[in-house]
Formats: sequence, C-alpha cells, structure tokens
Amino acid sequence: MKKMTSNEIRETFLEYFKEKGHTILPSASLLIKNDPTLLWNNAGVTPLKKYFDGSEIPVNRRLTSSQKCIRTNDIESVGDDTHNTFFEMLGNFCSIGDYFKDEAIEMSYELLTDPKYFGFPKEKLYFTVYKDDDEAYNKWLEMGVEPTHVIKLENNFWEIGEGPCGPDSEIFYDRGEEFDKDNLGIRLLQEEIDNSRYVEIWNNVFSQYNAKEGLKREEYKELPSKNIDTGMGLERMTCVIQGVTSSYDTDLFTKIISAIEELSDIKYENRREFRIIADHIRTLTFSISDGAVFSNEGRGYVIRRLLRRAVRFGHNIGIKGKFMDKLVDSVVETMKYYYPELEERKEYIKEVIRKEEDLFEKTLISGEKKLNEMLEQCTDKRLSGKDAFKLYDTYGFPFELTLEYLNEKGFTVDKEEFDICMNAQKEMARGSRKKEASMNIQNRALLDFKQESKFTGYNDYQTETEVIALIKDGELVDRLTDNGYVILKETPFYAEMGGQISDTGYIYNETVKAEVVEMVISPNKQHVHIVNIEEGSLKIHDKVTARVNVKKRESIEKNHSATHLLHQSLKEALDYDVTQAGSKVTEKTLRFDFTYPKKITDEEVFIIENLVNEKIKTNEQSRTDIMSLEDAKKMGAEHFFEDKYENMVRVVTLYNSVELCGGTHVKNVGDIKRFAIKNIESKGANVYRIEATTDTNIEKELFDAIKPYNDEMIKLLNKAKVILDDAKENDIEIDFDVQVNNDPPVSYKDIIFNRKEVEQIRQKVKELEKEYNAKKQEKLLASNKDFEMIKIINNKETLIKKVYNYEIPILKTLIDNTFNRFKEGIVFIANIKDNNVNYICKSNCLNAGELVKNASVKSKGNGGGSTTFAQGGGTDITYVDEILNDVEQKLGEL
Repeated sequence: MKKMTSNEIRETFLEYFKEKGHTILPSASLLIKNDPTLLWNNAGVTPLKKYFDGSEIPVNRRLTSSQKCIRTNDIESVGDDTHNTFFEMLGNFCSIGDYFKDEAIEMSYELLTDPKYFGFPKEKLYFTVYKDDDEAYNKWLEMGVEPTHVIKLENNFWEIGEGPCGPDSEIFYDRGEEFDKDNLGIRLLQEEIDNSRYVEIWNNVFSQYNAKEGLKREEYKELPSKNIDTGMGLERMTCVIQGVTSSYDTDLFTKIISAIEELSDIKYENRREFRIIADHIRTLTFSISDGAVFSNEGRGYVIRRLLRRAVRFGHNIGIKGKFMDKLVDSVVETMKYYYPELEERKEYIKEVIRKEEDLFEKTLISGEKKLNEMLEQCTDKRLSGKDAFKLYDTYGFPFELTLEYLNEKGFTVDKEEFDICMNAQKEMARGSRKKEASMNIQNRALLDFKQESKFTGYNDYQTETEVIALIKDGELVDRLTDNGYVILKETPFYAEMGGQISDTGYIYNETVKAEVVEMVISPNKQHVHIVNIEEGSLKIHDKVTARVNVKKRESIEKNHSATHLLHQSLKEALDYDVTQAGSKVTEKTLRFDFTYPKKITDEEVFIIENLVNEKIKTNEQSRTDIMSLEDAKKMGAEHFFEDKYENMVRVVTLYNSVELCGGTHVKNVGDIKRFAIKNIESKGANVYRIEATTDTNIEKELFDAIKPYNDEMIKLLNKAKVILDDAKENDIEIDFDVQVNNDPPVSYKDIIFNRKEVEQIRQKVKELEKEYNAKKQEKLLASNKDFEMIKIINNKETLIKKVYNYEIPILKTLIDNTFNRFKEGIVFIANIKDNNVNYICKSNCLNAGELVKNASVKSKGNGGGSTTFAQGGGTDITYVDEILNDVEQKLGEL
C-alpha cells in the first residue's frame, strides 16, 4: 500500500474516475439552498439529488467529486478515533442509468488494489454485501476475492422511506490483531460488532429498487434507471493509508494540532480536548467561508455551539483569552491546495470568529464559576431546571454545554423545568434590546407584580399616565436613575407581538426624560417598558407623559396593514391553498412567509403587487370589532390554527381582508399610499418569503434591491471590455453588442426586468468568453512552436521544457496533443507565471506523480498524481532548470 498525503489520495481518486469518463464536479457549498430537510450538505450525493430524481440532466451521466460535508448528530462523540463534524466525502456516481453493479465493483477493486493507484494488499480487504444480493457476491468472487473475505449481511440495504433504494456493498480494511483485543476475528464483521480492527473505507450503494410503504422488500419494483452512489471518507482513508490510529493523527490535522500545542504550551499526546478544538475549527472555517453566520437558530446555532464547546475545551488545556481565530491559518494552510477560496476569505473568517468569541468570552468565565457555585448547593447531584435556565439566560451559557459539564461531574438536570422556563421567556421577550438594562426579563418581581396596565395605543400616540412599578436587578424599587423596567398605569406603547415590532419613544415630565428602547409583555400581561434615563429620575406614582415615536409608528402601521392586504391578494392571485407561515413588520419593511404548493411566476407576482395597490386606491375605512372567537371563525376571519386565542378576539377588516390581529393599523387603507414588492424567494418545502415596503420607503428599498444587479452589470460589462481589448491585442476578431436600460425602478416589475437583463448580459458575456477562448486556443495550437521540439532520450520521445504565461487549460490541451503522438515517452512542462511555477507531466515510462511531487516540494509547493498524469506547483522558481535537468537525467538512466 502506497504512503500518500491526503491531497494525493483525493487527487488519485478523482483522476482515476476522470480516466474512466467521469466529470469531476467541484464541491457544492455546505449550505443547503433548497432542501429544508437538511441544514448542511451531509453526503456526496446530496447536491446531486436533482440528477438522481431526473429533475435535471447532468452534463455527463458519470460524475465524481470530493464533497465538503457536515454532520452534527454525533457532536458528543467528536474526539474519538473516527468522528468528525466536518469531513470530505469522495464519491463516484452514475446518474439516471449508465453503468451499474459490475462496473462499480470492478472500478472500486482496481482503484484500491492496483499498484498504480492505492495498492492495498488484497488479503487485507473484506467485503460485505446484502444477504440476497448474489450479483454483488459473485462479482467480488469473480474479481478474485477469497470467499472467506465476502460476508452477507441483513443490514446491507440502503433505504430511507419511500423512493429509490437498494443493496450496498461495504469495503473494510483489516488493521490487524493488535486492534482485536478479544481475538474475535471475522466475527466482528459477521456479527456487526463495533470494533477498530475492520475499518470501513468505502461503500457502494446500488440504487435499483423503488421502496413503497406496505410492501415487503422483496416486492419492491426495480427502478427504470438504476443509479450508483458511492462514498469514501477522505479522513478515514487517509488514516488507513498513513497507518495511524485516528484521523486526528493524519496530515489533515497535524498543522492544526501543532498550532493548538503552541497556544496551550502543552503536548498533544492524544488528548481529546485537542481533537475537539481541531475538529470544530475546521467546521467553523469551512462553514463561515461558505456563508454561515452565528445565530440562535438553525445552522447559525450549530456553529455557535461548536465555537463555544471549542473555547471551553481550550480553557481546559490552559489556553488563555481568545484563540479560535488564531487557528484559522492552520486550517487554511492544510486545505488551500484543493480549496484555494479559503485563502481569499481567511481574514473575513477570522473576523467573524473573533467577534463571536469576544461575545462568548465575556460570559464563559462567569458562567462556569456560577455553575460550580450552583453545584456546591446541590445535595442530590441534580441541578434544577431554573438554575440551568439562569445560566443560559443570564450568563449566555448554552444548555448543551451545561449538560456536558454536568455529565463530566456525574450530575443530572431537571430538563422539564428548564423547558418551562425557556417557553415562558419566549413569550415574554421577543427581539433584542438596543441597550442592556442590566437585568433579566425573567425575574421574581415581574412574576409577582399583578396590578393591571392598560394599553391605549390603538387610538392614541400619547397618554398622560402614572408610574405603577419600577424594576431594577430583579427587584421592585422606588426610584430609577439609569436603566431598568417601567410599568405604567396606561401606555400607548405597543409591545412586539404577532410579527409587529415594538414602539420606541419617551416617558417624560418636567423633571425626567426616559428613552423607551424596547417593549415586552410580562407574565401577567402588562406592557413593560425597557428604558434608559437621560435626565432626572423616575419615581413610583410619578405623573408622566408617554409618547411613542409617531413617524416610526405610522410607518409600521402602513407596513402592517399592507401585510393583511398582501395576504388577501395572494389568495386571490394564486388560490386558497395559501397559508401564512410567519411575518415580520418594521418601520422600513414587511416580510411575509407563506406556504403554497406550486411555483410562483413573475407574472403572478406582478398581479399580486397590483392587487394590493388597487385595494389601497379604494380609500376604504378600516374597521376593528371585538367578538367571540366562535363568531370570528364563522365570519371567515383569518387566523393561525396553531395559535391559542382568548374567548374574545380582535378582528381587523381592511377592505376585503378580515383577520384576527392584535396589532396597530392605519385608519384608512388609502393612508398606505403605495405598495411595492422588492423580493420573493423560496425557503424550501413549499414555503415562500415576500419582502415589500410602502409609501416613502419604496424608492430607497427598491434601489437597494436593484443595486446588486446594477453592480453585477457593471462587472459584466467591464469583463467584456477586458476580453475585447485582449482579443484586439491578439489580433482576434470578435463581436459584442449590448444595450442597457437605466430607467429608475418603481416596482417589483422593474427589478425583474433588470434581473432578466443582467441574466441576458451574463449569458452574452459567457458566450463572448467562450468564443474568444476557442479562437485564442485555435490560434495558439495552430502556431505554437514551444511544443514542436521533440527530443529522443534513451529511445524515448520527450518534451521536457520551461514555458511562460500559459493558461492551464490550454497548456493541458497542448500536452495532451503532444503526448498522444508518442508511442513511449514523457512530456514534463514547467510553466512560469507571476513568479510561480506549475508542473504538469504525462508519461508512460517514468512515474509522473513522483516527478511532479519532487519538483513541487523543491519549489516550495505541493503536487502529485498517478503514475501516468500529475500536476502541482510552487512559489519558488529558483531551481526550475535544475529540476528539468534531473528529469532528463532520470530518463537517461532507464
């Protein structure tokens, strides 16, 4: 078995399947765009579903890739010998019918065992097949595998619900008896016992049946087009080939581990903390590079959890202060050979991580200290749910982190009580404050205070009222001098509910001025003002004026009322399958999420936008009625079926829109003035999101929406100019004629037309570039002298040469054309460009991979490949002539 770097393993795999007619696909983004069932790309086949289900036809039915993947279902297992959250999955795929089981088995066996490729000892490989899959079983025997090395198993069948499914055949490598302490041997495979001796390195899935609920497996019908889906984890393969115990000991991790050693000033020695940090920084680096951001939900929450785990384990091994951003360089250095975009985005990745770690660093130390204090008070080794929630809510200590900490110390926690506290908090405090009020919304004072507070904001923007409660640091106080919570006897301030953001404004009298920065609803349904005192102090029973920011409120009301009209217009323009899935209304924009089982065309969006504006033009007065929930349902008022309502509800009628709603609205639909959609997008699973705005916001918001297209248009036209100038300089005739519309946008229609115009220009520039490259290549191939000076060395045809400034695709074509004329020989080219060097070699007499690897290393770079084709390069051109002479000398010594 060859000793290879991870880069060589990846390149050998991909180049092998390229030789077998597969197109090498670049890795898709880790972020799933249109599959709501997944947060991340988690397998090589995930981005290819569109090909396997036939919704799209690939450029080639044979595909291969090294796909970036993230799986987070086993985060707690990270740090053992096999689990990683981020990994690369090497795979070859046959989509929509082409080759099938025989060819897939032949190729996997050749690639693994042929000395030209991985060169595994055949006696070290074992194969499992599905118990009824005689085809696969017999094929392995036909390949020369000993019958004792092929095991039939019940579980070797890939199936996830209805749809394509089929048997699979896993390939294992035997690491030897030292990994089999009980000396169970082949029983480990036969009885599917977890073990470290037989390591799965590859799985061939033969997708040949259509699973159907209610049918037995043997009754499944065969697919009309059978597919191949294989997967080989690069980390595990590298571990086996490099002869180490775990993936963390391979060259995929060594630089990262070394960087952690330097930061911690202690040796690795297989410590789990090192492995967790190394794993998590890889996941963070790649996910942020692909566009993930830290947040409290979805994938943002996943990476936040990973960062906080890594920080905690870093502190456990003595790393002081913030450190995660300092590890990014080691990840980039390790992976940039195949993922050069990491180098380009490195500083951005560091900055994002630095800010998030800074946020967490401020709370982690105090949180751990507080947790230890809590545990000292536990007499039954069980932390209360309230204390766990306090750690989360007050100290920013994630519940999962608390669980891990408790597990390590032999403690448990009251999860049910924690969930009750969490749900209560979600009801009370939506949105974030502009300024911290130095205490939690979840506090005893709010829970105990039950005096009624009346909301007057449906009719008034200003109210003369009285202070009935002041809260500071979780306690009722008589005076407030800086920031805290205020409850008024009456208030016009709306607290965020139903998607409408809360009001802001001021509470004041002759001696005090307090800015209201946020509103929340207390457990006892009072409107609670979060304030910053700007002048004077607030006292209990003070008579004050409460006034909302009127301009902001009016803008919110216009957007909120437009949301109702939009909902009704969607039903009219589409059909009554439209169901609201959420909304967000601010003073600037409105966002409306809804479910709809079909595709929505641009023409339908124009109709929706026009319908809303037609309703606005009616100048109908709005109406609000208080009635029983039963009566509201009878009159057909829109409502969320999953929401819980009081017996008496508020029904808002805006023209022909009738909805249950507790928000504030315009008095007349004509007050909205005008409505414009600026964006519509699919959120997956038949969920759409419309973003829109009203009145004076329209011009700015539409210009902001159209700006990316205008920016791209400028880039495209500049690119076209560069191509045309280059063509003129190279005496190549080429035409490019476009016209651009610069009229200002006034509605969604203008954005669509602008977008379509950009798409047209993008296609024209693409065609221009393709035409120019073709003519440039044709001219270069017809007149090129660099590749005509063929030498004969030791009866071998050779072209060993230094050239300058070639584009790699053209260079490869020239090399292919030259080498195809040779019966036996070698082409070895050193291409110098911008003080860097690229090496490309094709050979049937010397080992191309070794030649290129040695040359690249000598040039301070890396590279390699198979015995017949290799590619690499470096940043030092000092020894290029010496390297070329060495190749000639090796040829002469044959």
